[in-house]
Amino acid sequence: MEETQIKELKTLLSTPKKIVIIPHKNPDGDAIGSCLGLYHYLTQYKHDLSIVAPNEYPEFLKWMPGESNIIKYEYQTELASQKIKEAELVFTLDFNSLSRIDDVANALESFKGDYIMIDHHQAPDDYARFMYSDTSMSSTCEMVYNFIDFFEDTNKIAAEIASCLYAGIMTDTGSFRFPSTTSNTHRIIANLIDKGAENSYIHNAIFDSNSIDKLHLLGCALKNLVALPAYNTVYITLSREELQQYNYKKGDTEGFVNYGLSLQGVKFAVIFIESVQEDIVKISLRSKGDFSVNEFSRSHFQGGGHNNAAGGKSDLSLTETTKYFESVLKDYKSQLQ
Repeated sequence: MEETQIKELKTLLSTPKKIVIIPHKNPDGDAIGSCLGLYHYLTQYKHDLSIVAPNEYPEFLKWMPGESNIIKYEYQTELASQKIKEAELVFTLDFNSLSRIDDVANALESFKGDYIMIDHHQAPDDYARFMYSDTSMSSTCEMVYNFIDFFEDTNKIAAEIASCLYAGIMTDTGSFRFPSTTSNTHRIIANLIDKGAENSYIHNAIFDSNSIDKLHLLGCALKNLVALPAYNTVYITLSREELQQYNYKKGDTEGFVNYGLSLQGVKFAVIFIESVQEDIVKISLRSKGDFSVNEFSRSHFQGGGHNNAAGGKSDLSLTETTKYFESVLKDYKSQLQ
């Protein structure tokens, strides 16, 4: 973030404002953690704060301090719209295009204040007056830590802030194993632990709260895994019927795609999930090395993200989607060997 923007924003935030903080649709650990971390930090400056999430998120994120204050637009549309209407500033966290927040974007059409973007995804849209965009960052939570540091305020990071930011960094780095994890990421994590983040508790709350149904669904997913050795690629499918059979709840398939990537020699792993609520196939893509799933998803599946982790969707049936995937994969054979 440029020094001039930091100074201007510091002045803007020096007096109480009505502020709304927004994560992307289907928020994950990084989105919720960054929003709550920023929320707790700005609370210390007496701002009138609201977090408006576009929709519901997994139960394993609901332990985070302050989570009960989050307004869910899909259930509390009138309240959320009123908060946005009254807002002077809007922070958009962990996304860089208003298309990522669905109906919340409609509520923002009448917003006349300033946007502040904090995000680490590629190709940001030009809607924010203040933009902190850095694709090299491990997570938006790491960027929120840096944002607080820009204001020389790391002394204000209490245990509740530390816990939220730790959770987001941990989940978005795949428990610190993805290439975006740097030595500085670990230094920040160490500081967060020193400030009260209980790393063992947070890990257990997120990863060790599975239901029997979720584990059975994982077994179904792994049984459906298809290996394409010629392309060092695997993919998993889950149909709507399979999700319903195992009482699918939001977040139950989180991390399933990584099992494919754990196979020896595999460079590219994808999971295709038939949506229970929408007439689409949701897609998560992961890769190792220099194969860009961001570019692949942008080119073929209306999505994007990072070089090694991206999302997308297909309007075709599940069977048609996997057939299309296998057909376009041929064009990438040299990159995947």
